[in-house]
Amino acid sequence: MHVMSRYCSQCGKSLKACICQWIHSLASNVELIILQHPSEAKRPMGTARILTLSLPSSHYFEGENFSDHDELNQLLNEPDVRHFVLYPGEGSIEAQPEMVSGEGKVRVILLDGTWKKAFKMWQLSSNLHSLPLLRLPIELKGNYRIRKAPSDNALSTVEAGYYILSIMQPENDFSPLIDAFERMIQFQIDQMPAGVFEKNYRNE
Repeated sequence: MHVMSRYCSQCGKSLKACICQWIHSLASNVELIILQHPSEAKRPMGTARILTLSLPSSHYFEGENFSDHDELNQLLNEPDVRHFVLYPGEGSIEAQPEMVSGEGKVRVILLDGTWKKAFKMWQLSSNLHSLPLLRLPIELKGNYRIRKAPSDNALSTVEAGYYILSIMQPENDFSPLIDAFERMIQFQIDQMPAGVFEKNYRNE
């Protein structure tokens, strides 16, 4: 019990790194389904938690192969719901506000993991292969300053969630997601010994 008391029961982070003070509950007509690779769940800086805490309508599942995942398949089989996968694969189309208009609910599935892990999740999860793929504008740049990214336009999961929701629902303000993300990063930078951030993470 003493060990558990060092961690926040809401966000799961250590009490001194708790992000709950920066979380705002946000309404969204688009539901997110976050599929998180097990290796990502163990990372202290994982950003998917910001999405699940901020969006009461979101769904979260952990795993690698979701083909036979009962809860996910129940969601995918619900009538009058359109599902998309945010994944820049062949045949993907750029997200548009018009995708939310009309009857029925819209859900977007995010794969939370490194590029390599997300690709493996996509390959293994055959129940996702028949769903239309969405992509974000290529000019978007991530700001995950304390984690190495394969390219400038590689986004953290919370950034991807923020952009997809903002594009599909431009009338809504989802900026609290990015605000919580920035504050979480800045807190971690502030904990680093002097010079560590500049040496290891700042671009030359």
